Amino acid sequence: MKKYHLFLFLFALAIGFVSCSSDDDSSESAEGNARVRIELTDAPGDYAHVYVEVEDVMIKTSTEGTDEEGWESLEGVRTGEYDLLTLTGGMTELLVDTEIPAGYLHQIRLVLGDKNSVVLNGTEQPLLLKIPSGQESGLKLQVNQELEADAEYTFIMDFDVDKSIVTTGAGGFNLKPVIRVSVEENSGAIVGSVHPTTEQVLITVENANTSASAYTNAEGNFMVHGLSAGTYKVTATPAAGVGLNPVVVNNVKVEQGSSVNLDPLYLDGE
Repeated sequence: MKKYHLFLFLFALAIGFVSCSSDDDSSESAEGNARVRIELTDAPGDYAHVYVEVEDVMIKTSTEGTDEEGWESLEGVRTGEYDLLTLTGGMTELLVDTEIPAGYLHQIRLVLGDKNSVVLNGTEQPLLLKIPSGQESGLKLQVNQELEADAEYTFIMDFDVDKSIVTTGAGGFNLKPVIRVSVEENSGAIVGSVHPTTEQVLITVENANTSASAYTNAEGNFMVHGLSAGTYKVTATPAAGVGLNPVVVNNVKVEQGSSVNLDPLYLDGE
C-alpha cells in the first residue's frame, strides 16, 4: 500500500512538472503584436484636385482560400475624402495606426467609396470619377511581409494619379487606382529642394527597375518614398513656359531604411 501511495505521489509530481513546462513553452511561443501604420501619398498628375473617398483598409494574413476570403478590417481607419494633390513634397496622410498579431502579412486592401472626383486645371467644377464595375470591393496590394512582435512598420501607399484616371469615350472619367506600396523600414527615400520656388517642379527618380515621382511643395521641398536599394537618376523638370531648364543628378545611391539628402537643385534660365 505504501508503494502504491508513493507511486501516486511521484505520478502527480511528474504531471505537475509537465504542466508547468507546457505553460512556460506556451508563454514563450506567444507571438505578440506588431504596430502597423498605413499612410497615403501621391505621385503627381496634371489636375487641379483629385478627391478620393476612403471607406476602409483591410488586411489578409494568409495565402490560402479564394481572393475574397480571409479579409479583416483594421481598427481605427480614418475614413473620409482626401485630396491626393495636397500630398506633395513628401507629405503623407495617415490612414490607420493600429496593432495586429505578429506574423505573415499577405495583402492590404484599400476600399474606396463613390465620392471620388477630379477638378481639371483652370476649372472649379468637380467631375465624378467612376469606379468600373467589379472593382468596388477595393484594390488589393501585395505586401508579403513578415511582421515581428513589438516592432513597428510603416506602409506607404503611393497613389499614381496620372495612371489612375482614365478618360472614357463619352467624355467622362474612370478611376482605376494604380498604387505602389512599400515598407518604410525596407526601402529608402530621396529628399531635396529646388530653387526658385515660384512654380511646382516635377521630380522623377528612376533606374532600370523603378520609376517614381513627386511634386515639390510651396517651399520647393520634395521627398520620393519607397525606393529599393540601388543607384538612381534624379530629374527636376519645371513647368512648361516658365523659362527654366531641367536639372539632372546622376548616380544617387539609396540604401535600405535610410534617406538620401541631395544638395539644393538650382534651375537655370533658358
